[in-house]
Amino acid sequence: MKTFAILVFASATLGACAVIPNAPNVDRPPQPAGYAVPFDQPVQVGDLVLTPKSVVEDSRCPANARCMWAGRVVVRTRIDGAGWRETKDLTLGETYGTHDRRFALVQVLPEKITGDEIASDTYRFRYESR
Repeated sequence: MKTFAILVFASATLGACAVIPNAPNVDRPPQPAGYAVPFDQPVQVGDLVLTPKSVVEDSRCPANARCMWAGRVVVRTRIDGAGWRETKDLTLGETYGTHDRRFALVQVLPEKITGDEIASDTYRFRYESR
């Protein structure tokens, strides 16, 4: 009986550590698809995990201003797939494709306001599969 209890405990413990085949290798558990995430928080997008790392450019027109050009946001994003990882600069609203998958950076929060600087800890990013 003692041996049976040890086997049950061992199998339950090892089962919790099982490796899921073809899963991306990430540092932290990702948020579900659709979440707007801060820097370094992974989010699941289809079978990929995307992690915003830094803002390369934020030249958006402030929400309370009139501009000749809407501007753009470029976010350096780590992309994790099953057995591979790459980092790319993604532009808001533009579809990106790699390893037969397509996705886009679809939202960057907060909106810019004239005279206000956006603190890096307040940025949030939302991605979607295309």
